[in-house]
Amino acid sequence: MYQLFRSILFRFDAEKVHYFVVGLLKLLVKFPPSKWIFRSIYHVQNPILEREFIGLKFPNPVGLAAGFDKNAKYFNEMESCGFGFIEIGTVTPLAQPGNDLPRLFRLKKDEAILNRMGFNNDGVQEALKHLKARKSRKLIIGGNIGKNKWTPNEEALNDYMICFEELFDEVDYFVVNVSSPNTPNLRALQEKEPLMELLSTLQSKNETKANPKPILLKIAPDLTNEQLDEIIEIVQETKIAGLIATNTTISREGLITPSSEVEALGAGGISGKPLTKRSTEVIRYIHTKSNGSIPMIAVGGIHTAQDALDKLDAGATLVQLYSGFIYEGPGLIKEINQALIKKGQHA
Repeated sequence: MYQLFRSILFRFDAEKVHYFVVGLLKLLVKFPPSKWIFRSIYHVQNPILEREFIGLKFPNPVGLAAGFDKNAKYFNEMESCGFGFIEIGTVTPLAQPGNDLPRLFRLKKDEAILNRMGFNNDGVQEALKHLKARKSRKLIIGGNIGKNKWTPNEEALNDYMICFEELFDEVDYFVVNVSSPNTPNLRALQEKEPLMELLSTLQSKNETKANPKPILLKIAPDLTNEQLDEIIEIVQETKIAGLIATNTTISREGLITPSSEVEALGAGGISGKPLTKRSTEVIRYIHTKSNGSIPMIAVGGIHTAQDALDKLDAGATLVQLYSGFIYEGPGLIKEINQALIKKGQHA
């Protein structure tokens, strides 16, 4: 059924379809019978699925990655699809429109998505308004934070601190996003010196709180092993809670889509199946080099239950979906959870 629905949706502009679908979902689950139907179809509840991670208890290990619900408007509706947790954002201090349209494209032959959104969002105060309005605090929500496009890197720390302070009481964990390829010079913040300063300052502020929140760092798949070694050192020195691996890739290697077609779409990060192998390699490398000491959430190219199992076997504790969710639908969440139950029963 979803494949038929997808074939129709894929005939239209990707960004417009995104807002149409989440708007439709929001309308449907507003009515109790529809919400019950969604939950009865897609929710899987079993103690085997529960995970203790970074001091939080997750009902199941499958989450929605940042970028889907940028302004914290749809987390309740997305939870109805079976997700165990939702990550909102990337949120910046002030509202910004992002990059010029069009900026979201499907690479159907590769089952991938190319985007250069550029942290388009309504600003931290708007996200805060939606979070404060929620009726239940049961759903685990992460806050993915970034800097405004016009903020120079030398002043980026201020932007992250603003988002951290504003969202602190409303999210369960934080994600520091310095790995998006779509904000000019943002990835330069992944270099050791600026990253150490950023994470150390955030963690120091965090430790002054009565109830510190876990802080995770989201990293790019395009880092070399030497850079990954530095990331491991930084995590251990700053004592942040862990990592999310990985963000989108700027690599164009191995694509089925002709290079001329990809080049015509312009710059941007690619997510989906082309990222499956590399993101798993990054997780396995960090897990091995750190002797399993760094908690990780895996994201990147998860299109099947086996993809998720591979990432968990490589060293991650939780997984997140984005492109796989778009290509495969909410049934993928159920398939992953059912595969984990089956594996747990035979362990």
